[in-house]
Amino acid sequence: MEPRFVPQPKHCDLTVHDSKWADEAYAAVGCAGLLLALSLIVDACDGGLALPTALLWISLSVALFVVLLPARVVAAPGRLTVQGLWTRTTVRTDRLAVVRWPDGIEQRLVLTDTEGGRAQIDVRVLLANPPLWLLLEADARTSYEEGTLQEGVRDLDRLARRVERDTTHSVFTVSGLH
Repeated sequence: MEPRFVPQPKHCDLTVHDSKWADEAYAAVGCAGLLLALSLIVDACDGGLALPTALLWISLSVALFVVLLPARVVAAPGRLTVQGLWTRTTVRTDRLAVVRWPDGIEQRLVLTDTEGGRAQIDVRVLLANPPLWLLLEADARTSYEEGTLQEGVRDLDRLARRVERDTTHSVFTVSGLH
């Protein structure tokens, strides 16, 4: 079976960022700040605020922020970088060896390059950022053409269909045809 992504013209030099990251980061700050503020207010109104309980609320708010803060995804021709709060992973997307999109609740695309680099990216980031997907798809084509992509063509095809379906649905919804 021939893969859906077929050779196309090479892409130009550009860097693409997750356009929704800043909004999600602000939401994480807002949620953590709201938890902290409400907790401190309720605790203060309930007989006074003590240092140990204040430290507990601060710790819980920081933990909530860490959980909610999304990884920052940046792609350029030939590479994709995923920056978490304490980690940073880069994968050569023009030298992909394995691409996995496991079935299940957590929708993460796992990319491994020929040099052993490995990165995980939330599929929702690709769906929300078509330029990011197009750059990754072009580099995956390069990997396929050069023979480095050994595993994951079906997962890439499945993701391409999902991106096409979601994009088509969005166009129809915006145009009022759906």
